[in-house]
Amino acid sequence: MDTMKFSETEIEHLLKAWVAITLAFAILFSKGDVFSSTFTYYLLISGLTVGVGFLLHEMGHKYMAQKYNCYAEFRAFNTMLVLAILMSFFGFIFAAPGAVMIQGYINKERNGKISLAGPLVNIILGVIFLGLLLVGIYPEIMGLGLMINTLLAGFNMIPFLNFDGKKILAWNKTVYFVTLGAIVALMIARGFV
Repeated sequence: MDTMKFSETEIEHLLKAWVAITLAFAILFSKGDVFSSTFTYYLLISGLTVGVGFLLHEMGHKYMAQKYNCYAEFRAFNTMLVLAILMSFFGFIFAAPGAVMIQGYINKERNGKISLAGPLVNIILGVIFLGLLLVGIYPEIMGLGLMINTLLAGFNMIPFLNFDGKKILAWNKTVYFVTLGAIVALMIARGFV
């Protein structure tokens, strides 16, 4: 399969989640001052760093699922989107904007690989942001992009409930711990830059 397929409903859900996550993080970073220029600044940066990290994470899952000839579409969790925005005014976010819903034949290995694709995308984005940070291109934006993508990858690697980490660990412990090691390395690198 060379191209991913999207329905109009899925595109609406992706855009809704992207906007809500971007808004929530902009509120968080601007400390709730939504009428300031700081908020506008962080709205743009959040759209790039958080929004793209979230969107490509979900597309990683979708791509792998469709590679296995499964039906895969993202669906936003409206309640969680509203909660993320509300919580951001109190200085924290629990972001679970939605998930790629998959139908088709999935065994433990396929489920592990589909789950791995999301955090792997965030690790790759983190490496890109780190590289751009190291050469001095827009350091604040690149630093934020590195931090956000590292956190997204790390959060999704929690081996609990329906998080990616639980499915990856059930499939292959070595892959799980190597992936976790890459995330920790990015966190350490961020501390030195």
